[in-house]
Parts: sequence; structure tokens; C-alpha cells
Amino acid sequence: MHRLRLGVNIDHVATIRNARGATYPEPLRAAELALAAGADGITAHLREDRRHISDHDIDELSELCRRRGKPLNFEMAVTDEMLGIALRRRPHAACLVPERREEVTTEGGLNVVAGHNHIAPAVQRLRAAGSRVSLFIEADPAQIACSADIGAQVVELHTGAYCDAARAGETDRAEAILDRLRVGAAQAAALGLEVHAGHGIDFATVRPVATIPELTELNIGHFLIGEAIFTGLAVAIQRMRALMDAARAEVAA
Repeated sequence: MHRLRLGVNIDHVATIRNARGATYPEPLRAAELALAAGADGITAHLREDRRHISDHDIDELSELCRRRGKPLNFEMAVTDEMLGIALRRRPHAACLVPERREEVTTEGGLNVVAGHNHIAPAVQRLRAAGSRVSLFIEADPAQIACSADIGAQVVELHTGAYCDAARAGETDRAEAILDRLRVGAAQAAALGLEVHAGHGIDFATVRPVATIPELTELNIGHFLIGEAIFTGLAVAIQRMRALMDAARAEVAA
């Protein structure tokens, strides 16, 4: 079974920086540490209200990832502004996500079926610019099929509901959601899509997700940045990497 990649989202390093209006802690330094600790790529979400990551951060992260030969996964809303930024910077990957200004974090997956006419042209423009286009969606058959139809190369399945249920001890609900993730990953792979997953994953929930054989990448951020307060970022990433590798080895055995 192929190695499962780890993308580290460093948005909330910028959240801490911006809380004081300071210049530190620096997202660039966090990205450098993450790559040194074993991250396979860096994820950053430039929001319309610039609540954490800034345009300058994206410039610095783009240069770092190009220099290190590592992918930058640019999470973005499907807006003219964000599309223009992505087309100018041409990140390795552009992950289209839903975004509402009042939300604390991304809540649920992108509705590709309802937004087909709006999303499809953005996908084609990003692909033409050389970015690998990913859609952050629920593990829903219609959303997965539509993602393939409009030309996305990757889908990232939303794991937040599973992680919330597992942490709450709602075993039956968690297992039902995990089953949907398994079925969705298999469907996406059968349609020729590369399959990623992310949102809400921590040390306690990563193993069941990592054992889904079709997954090629997990994107994890908030938990790792929070855990870094207590153990350091490198230690947190290394432990997550070890748990992912152990889960893969268990399935392969």
C-alpha cells in the first residue's frame, strides 16, 4: 500500500500572530519546521477577511515550497478575488472550499452539485494555469460524481463529523460516518480521482481514517498547532506521522 502523505496546515500560527498585531510567530518558520519534521507539504487558507494567513504569507510560503520542492496546497473560496490570487501565484494545488465570513472554521463540504455552473469554470482556469485542483466535499455519492464530471483531479473528504462523533463517544454514529467515508473514497478512486481527507483529525481519530486504503493524503492543522504548545511542533508532527505509518502498516499486514 502506498505511503500516506501528511499536509500540515499552518493557518493558526497566523491566528496567534494576528491576535497581537505582531510579526510573530511566523507562519513561514512554522512551515520550515513542519517540513523538517516530516510533513510532505504545507496547506494554507487565505480567507477573504484575512483573519489569519495574509497575502504576504502566501508569497513567502510559495517561495519556500518551490525552493524545497514541496507542494503548497492553497485553500480558497470560489470567488473572483481568490481565483485571481491563485492564478497569479500558481500553487501546486488549489483546494476549493466553502467559506462564510461568520464561520469560525470551514463548516462542511463544498456543494459542487448546486454550484456546478460557478465552480466548473474556476476548476478549468486553475487547471489551465497548472494547479492541481481539489474540491473539499462530503463523502456523498452525488458530490463525488459531480466533482469528477467538472474536471477536478482530487477530492478531499470532510472528516469533521466523524472526528466530532468519535470524540463525543458516539460510537455508532462515528462508525456510520466512517463507513460513508470508506464508500466515498472507493467511489472517488474508481472515478479516477485522487482522494485526500481532512478536518478535525487528532491523535485519537487518525488511525481509522488512515486505514482507508484509497486515501493518499491527510491535511491536518488546528490540532497540530494546538499540540505544539505543549510538545513542540516537530514532536507533534512526528507523532502524527508515526500513527499514520502504523495504521498503514496494520492494513498492509
